[in-house]
Amino acid sequence: MQYNILPQIDEKVSKICLGTMTWGEKNSEAEAHEQMDYALERGVNFWDTAEMYPSPPDKDKQGATERCIGSWFAKNNRRDEVILASKISPLGFLRDGQTRFTAEHISAAIDDNLARLQTDYIDVYQLHWPERQTNFFSKRGYTNEMAAQSLDDLTPFLETIQALNDEIKKGRIRAYGLSNDTAWGLMRYLWEAEKNGLIPPITVQNPYSLLNRLYEVNMAEIAHRENVGLLAYSPLGFGVLSGKYLHGQRPAGARLTEYDHYARYTSPQAEWATEQYAKIAADAGLDMAQMALAFINSRAFVTSNIIGATSMQQLKSNIDSIDVTLSDDVLAAIETVHERQPNPSP
Repeated sequence: MQYNILPQIDEKVSKICLGTMTWGEKNSEAEAHEQMDYALERGVNFWDTAEMYPSPPDKDKQGATERCIGSWFAKNNRRDEVILASKISPLGFLRDGQTRFTAEHISAAIDDNLARLQTDYIDVYQLHWPERQTNFFSKRGYTNEMAAQSLDDLTPFLETIQALNDEIKKGRIRAYGLSNDTAWGLMRYLWEAEKNGLIPPITVQNPYSLLNRLYEVNMAEIAHRENVGLLAYSPLGFGVLSGKYLHGQRPAGARLTEYDHYARYTSPQAEWATEQYAKIAADAGLDMAQMALAFINSRAFVTSNIIGATSMQQLKSNIDSIDVTLSDDVLAAIETVHERQPNPSP
């Protein structure tokens, strides 16, 4: 395994991060425990979860993923070997749909996170998506409706930062990060923290894959200059970049087979690009999924690449991507496709 250093807390975290959002839905507790055992055996010490998981969101199953992790901690007594990230989510059925990033709601959410996880601290606590209306979750443009929203109606950035700093002082979290946020959002958090002598965010968890490289446009420089690393999610585009959906295939039990409303990575433009990437992998004798993951692993602004799997075979193959180095010819071919069809899946 290869590692990066998380700023502020000075922890060594694996460049492959174990994603968990299928646990409690597509995976049983026993299967989740098997994945955690194997991941740690392979040196994957960074795990990511959220209060709303499993996904897709379900009021009756909410929190099941964190409970799988909690039961593993209770059984194995290996909490100190894991760097754990979780999130507060402004989801409709949580806190009666009234979630705000206030001290009250952040404190209440962490109470519940810790209880389910059976731990007394979370290493990196993330804001799952912004309160404000902006272009995240496959929204490419910034609309007039988004612009019409007043920040006066939202929790002030400083209040949120102070609440998270207070949780750090209490020892319930060690650091915090953002997720599904924009360049303006990240810079505003950094500016408010610096202006007020407070601890800033250390990570941003945003989508990043061969089908969505928008992070490179302006966020990557912030990550580099401000030391705020990317935790890349959906590096395989809901499994599309494994090639298993090529030419209209819908394998039994696969995510896009069961949840056909997940259309983010299946536009005609995305299908064309995926076909080109499949050809590049085949010509180079590479597993397509490993090629896609190896590209993410190679980016200097990526702190960790969040992989997820429903089977142990998928998990093993995804972790093995850390040992794949892409040749200059493969990287050049990837850039040629990207130039012809950039970011088909925002």
